[in-house]
Amino acid sequence: MLQFGSLPPTLVVPAIIVFLSSAWLTIRSMSFSKKSFPLPPSPPSARLLGHDVALQKKPFLKVGSWIDEYGPLVSLRTGTTKYVVIGRHQAAIDIMEKQGSSLVDRPRYVAAGQLLGGGLRILLTPAGERFRRMRRALHTHLQPKVAQKYELLQMLHARDTVLGLLDTPDQYQDHARTYAASIVLKVAYGKNTATHATDPDVVEVKKSLERYRVALQPGAYLVDIFPFLQYLPWYGRELRSGHIQDRSLFQRQLDAVKLQMNSPDAGPSFGKFLLERETDFGLTEAEMAFLAGGFFTAGSDTTALSICNSMLAAARHPEAQAMVHAELDKIIGNHRVPTFDDGDSLPVLRAFILESMRWRPLVPMGLPHRATEDIIWGDYCIPAGTTVYGNHWAISRDPEVFPDPEKFDLGRWLSSDGKLRDDLKFPYFGFGRRVCPGQHVASRSVFINTLLVLWSFRLSIDTSKPVNDMAFMTGVVPNAQPCSINFEPRIDKEELKVRMQQYPDDA
Repeated sequence: MLQFGSLPPTLVVPAIIVFLSSAWLTIRSMSFSKKSFPLPPSPPSARLLGHDVALQKKPFLKVGSWIDEYGPLVSLRTGTTKYVVIGRHQAAIDIMEKQGSSLVDRPRYVAAGQLLGGGLRILLTPAGERFRRMRRALHTHLQPKVAQKYELLQMLHARDTVLGLLDTPDQYQDHARTYAASIVLKVAYGKNTATHATDPDVVEVKKSLERYRVALQPGAYLVDIFPFLQYLPWYGRELRSGHIQDRSLFQRQLDAVKLQMNSPDAGPSFGKFLLERETDFGLTEAEMAFLAGGFFTAGSDTTALSICNSMLAAARHPEAQAMVHAELDKIIGNHRVPTFDDGDSLPVLRAFILESMRWRPLVPMGLPHRATEDIIWGDYCIPAGTTVYGNHWAISRDPEVFPDPEKFDLGRWLSSDGKLRDDLKFPYFGFGRRVCPGQHVASRSVFINTLLVLWSFRLSIDTSKPVNDMAFMTGVVPNAQPCSINFEPRIDKEELKVRMQQYPDDA
């Protein structure tokens, strides 16, 4: 390093000039070096509209075909807005995980994020102090050790799923939704509910989700193209009204938790956790209400979709289902009902769950991230400010990581000695610091429901009726069931009912 103090006085100024010039040239060359990297390749597009992804019925299929043709990364355009889609496994790890600190931010959604969400929904909250406070509260309460405390509750309601399937198997989708609503309401607020269809709060949540889903659709509101519209008092009245309704719903739930906090019957809940540690996280009343409400709304449909997807995968792939049944018969048999404690002994069942989520990812397009600095990958540069998607569908079809990707293959998740591999991951719950904070509760829900349903039944598709095995990939539970599934009890029906009514007390 240059030591200016050791130079003669007449050379100090020239040395400083040389040093600063050298530093400036180095920084400038680095800047030019980054700018010399091009954007990822872009498929041909319409001159004004750009790429027609938003107009596609199943846009993830179109994007997947572009990834196959142009490579792991593609640049797309909607109007004048450019964004980058990542569609291969290693590229997603290199960019979304290893450089995840540059992708914590979300792009600006005026309609859904500001007018409807009031900037309080964590899904669209931009990177910054509010996001850090909210994320810390979520991850503190929903870490694995805390999530484990809800296992008894999950077993009780998974039992009800099986009992419901015994009585009305044609309503499997409703049973999954009832399970999800019951668990999420209990975890979020400590509240019990009998059914998703009649509980007024669950009904309100469905309306809230639908408002949110519509507002997120590209082109749904002009304010996302012309942000100045948000300052016009007559614009977006239905969005502002929706925000008031959501705020009232979430605050009402939090107020109910306050009233129950000192009751000896008050069990654990996320709302109770927030109120007891209000000063620890520095959250406002509105932030706490929307944080618990966001867990409530986001967790209900995604959990139900995951359970339905697991049932569909079993019915659609009888060979894989038979492998699971063989493992269950060997490890558990029919003399007892399985529990969470059996998890480590069931690698085939766990491989089945992993493969079902890869086969039909619930959020195939992925969620948007915003780059806060230039990201270099290979010969390409993703400039700061660019919206970036990790496309789950295309990643799940990466032929180098998932050979013969259309095949439902449990073996891809198992080692040569039959154990679950620990070197293969799939981004079911998102990427980096934006990963779903409720993943530990959600994954346990999918596990225990899949375990009990496959232990209890042999599932098959009713081929006399239409089958849409991609219907659970929309982010919301469809109004009509996409196919008919037969549930044949694997032991005597009445005996199964008695065992389930006693479960998990006798487990």
